[in-house]
Amino acid sequence: MLSKAFIPYKGYYSTPFCRWQGAMANENSIVLGAKTAARWMAEKKWEPGIFDYLVFGNTISQLHQFYSAPYAAALMGCGGIPGIAVSQACTTGTTCIFQAATFIETGMASNTFVLTTDRTSNGPHTIWPNPNGPGGEVISENWLMDNFNADPNVGLRMVETAENVAKEEGITKEECDRLALRRYEQYQMALADDRAFQKRYMFAAEIQLSRKKSILVEEDEGIMPTTAEGLAKLKPLVPGGVLSFGAQTHPADGNASMVVTTKENAERLSADASIPIQVIAYGFAREKKGYMAAAPVPAARMALGKAGLSLGDIKVIKTHNPFVVNDINFARKMEIDVDGFNNYGSSVVYGHPQGSTATRLIMEGIEEAVMQGGGYLLWTGCAAGDCGASLILKIG
Repeated sequence: MLSKAFIPYKGYYSTPFCRWQGAMANENSIVLGAKTAARWMAEKKWEPGIFDYLVFGNTISQLHQFYSAPYAAALMGCGGIPGIAVSQACTTGTTCIFQAATFIETGMASNTFVLTTDRTSNGPHTIWPNPNGPGGEVISENWLMDNFNADPNVGLRMVETAENVAKEEGITKEECDRLALRRYEQYQMALADDRAFQKRYMFAAEIQLSRKKSILVEEDEGIMPTTAEGLAKLKPLVPGGVLSFGAQTHPADGNASMVVTTKENAERLSADASIPIQVIAYGFAREKKGYMAAAPVPAARMALGKAGLSLGDIKVIKTHNPFVVNDINFARKMEIDVDGFNNYGSSVVYGHPQGSTATRLIMEGIEEAVMQGGGYLLWTGCAAGDCGASLILKIG
């Protein structure tokens, strides 16, 4: 259990998430993430020099990836500070926050900046030497498509790991379709009153179209209108399976950042010092081979155990749900109402830039908890390789 790491209220933001090959498709995600952070700090009138460490997270390599953390720090105006790069597939954001918290907890840093970003669009193609191949033929790898479509440990597509969980738990397509519609309706809550909820944390991304022209991306791009009738017509992606395109997430682009600091600094930087946000505990797990969608459960149980809490103590639950099977399995195993969590949005609806997905979900959970008068937030999610991670915050 942690005791010294805090997040200033409003000390975080997420850009909108953009559909694959959409508005952010040609932006280097390191550069876009860093420049967005610089604009955000300037709007808050924060001097970049107040930070002493950067925790940078992404999963899809970009030009100058070798220098990613110090490169981003320099572009942010924090060129005097070092940083580390973290890549843990879909749980990158939460692990970055935890790594920053451990720097605070151990006294290694006093004011850390977490920058998470990804561009799944136009991903890199790596050529690996293969001197023993016929004619010296190289081995090529598409960072996004090849890895989405085959876990080298089990030889399965990610959706097939979710189908394994569905089969084991007896989950039907009708259940998946019903929950997909529910998650879409919960996302609509965030759009009510001229996007009042999203405006609590969302910050526009500036996209440079030419030397003289730029645009601001202020809203999520690529949200698919969802109806019960439409979902019922979609066929499962795996023959004999239960998950259609409408019941899974989609690759996206975007970035999100969060300050993790000491209690004193959090009070000074907070938009409302009467709302403390404390990092309490972290959990991790690895499920049996080919059952990625089940990993959020043991990860959450570990975090709850570290925090000395039960699920009944939790006010708000947010999950990374690339497949709605994740949430159905989680609700069954934890004995809770599957309709009762992921209010205001989740990755199954607005997409998955990987590095920044968890970061956005966590700040949405913070804002929901604030609206409810405070309490504990549990975030949990799966990651490639049948892994999972979880984080608990105390708000108020």
